[in-house]
Amino acid sequence: MPKIRVLIVDDDPLVRSALSHFVARDPEVDVIGQAENGREAIAFLERDLPDVVMMDVQMPEMNGIEATAAIAKRWPDVRILAVTTLDGSDTVLPMLSAGASGYLLKDSSAESILAGLREVHSGASSLSPRIASLLVQHVRSTAPTSDSAGTLEALTERETEVLQRLAKGMSNAEIAQSLIVSEGTVKAHLGRIMSKWQLRDRVQILVTAAHAGLVDFR
Repeated sequence: MPKIRVLIVDDDPLVRSALSHFVARDPEVDVIGQAENGREAIAFLERDLPDVVMMDVQMPEMNGIEATAAIAKRWPDVRILAVTTLDGSDTVLPMLSAGASGYLLKDSSAESILAGLREVHSGASSLSPRIASLLVQHVRSTAPTSDSAGTLEALTERETEVLQRLAKGMSNAEIAQSLIVSEGTVKAHLGRIMSKWQLRDRVQILVTAAHAGLVDFR
């Protein structure tokens, strides 16, 4: 099986080294390069394409939001996982809008970051609990919820259970453990929600559900 090829982008060399160290411990992951800002990251991609870019947000010369937008436009098959200390709506929402498939905080456990890396590589999205909460709260505070729910195809009871856990920032594996089902079953439920609502990923599921007032994070 081919390894997941990863580029790590962060302006702090100690952070790059730490991320590289514990991510590369997974035998299925190959860290193929490092960059200290968005401009270097784009230059790297012009030479060699990773599967996943682990991207910081606040960097000199070109920040993570600008770099994410450029990469998503030029190389749409490359997945981007934000790994940062910033958790405000002024960074989270622009990063996700720019094309990041996931957003994790640097104080997440090594296991959580590795799980997030795997999720975005598989085509899913990964959000830490705090980021999922922020996303839901922001959408609900800025968007009317009056008739939104009525325009969406209804979910089954189990699909609703999956949705509520997604809103808490749970990974597919965590949702599976919570519901005592297989991870494949969780993916199937998420796939049916995306199909019903004509969406492409977990982030869009959360945003749509929050708009409709179907989820709340407490």
